[in-house]
Amino acid sequence: MIPYGKHSIDQADIDAVVDVLENHFLTQGSKIPAFEKAIADTVKARFCTVVNSGTSALHVACLAAGVAAGDMVWTSPNSFVASANCALYCGASIDFIDIDPSTRNISVEALQVKLNTAKHQNALPKAIVVVHFAGVSCDMQSIRALTEPFGITLIEDAAHALGGQYLGEPVANCQYSDMAILSFHPVKAITSAEGGAITTNNPELAHQLQLFSKHGITRSALYTPQEHANEGWYYEQQVLGYNYRLSDLHAALGMSQLAKLPEFIEARAAQAAFYQQQLADLPVVLPTVPDYAESAWHLYVIELQKHSRKAVYNALKQRNIGVNVHYIPIHIHPHYQQLGFRPGQFPHAEHYYDVALTLPLFPSMSKQEQRYVITSLREVLI
Repeated sequence: MIPYGKHSIDQADIDAVVDVLENHFLTQGSKIPAFEKAIADTVKARFCTVVNSGTSALHVACLAAGVAAGDMVWTSPNSFVASANCALYCGASIDFIDIDPSTRNISVEALQVKLNTAKHQNALPKAIVVVHFAGVSCDMQSIRALTEPFGITLIEDAAHALGGQYLGEPVANCQYSDMAILSFHPVKAITSAEGGAITTNNPELAHQLQLFSKHGITRSALYTPQEHANEGWYYEQQVLGYNYRLSDLHAALGMSQLAKLPEFIEARAAQAAFYQQQLADLPVVLPTVPDYAESAWHLYVIELQKHSRKAVYNALKQRNIGVNVHYIPIHIHPHYQQLGFRPGQFPHAEHYYDVALTLPLFPSMSKQEQRYVITSLREVLI
């Protein structure tokens, strides 16, 4: 079976993990701050906090933003459920902004309309989780211009977009946002087996992110009473935090993987370009990348124009091609319907879901495997 996504592990990655097992602390040692600095340097952000998953990163970002009961958070319906669940974890309410059919990201026009309506109803959100779907950045400059007058916290869900660019700069540098989250799940640009991170340029947010991800505890002399400055054992819990810490084992793997990020993204871009060339004459809508962005190509999603998605999906699966669907719109999941959402509320996201099909794309996919996917798709569609 050719999977839709797959991690690439080499001997250097294995050696990095074995080195920790043999010579270092397994949990909270020197690899954690080194990995945090490497990520911050890579995306050109001032601060980075690593955690045990992208979902934890979203939760911690919402906590640092002060999201709580009585608040509202907005996000895209075209995402994994974690992009919305993070608000619910904080006791807040959630709502959605429909997507732009061409980018499959949050529609700037829909956002403007929703903000104007919310302003008149005194129902503006505390935060917006802006999802960079499939590796393509949202138009963050435009989104920031719309939200800044209202003091809305912007959190970039860049789980798909590490290695991508916006206006010539790395995604997650937080130039137009307050925080950005990353994911190191095995199908993402790099992997730490499981893991995630939050970047920011705000030192107070950086402190809050560290607190909430580590039990709410600090040992820092900057945040503890002066009378305990010479007491090496002293620590104190300042907020109700969570054990979302990443281990040194995971960080060592992540560090080794991060060194290969440019080659991983180059391989993904080459595969995407080959798909674009070879599928151009088929009855499908191919993904597009706006001029302001360079995609990280986490996913390669086509939209079927004439054929049943279920029939195409099953036919390709029978040929041992691990196609997938990203995503079932969050608002139509049963849990969200229990919260009052209904099909028909976000029509662009729903139409996209009805016809979307994710093709295999990952750095180690061979040209032979990709040609087989293309040939099989042709046989099914023509």
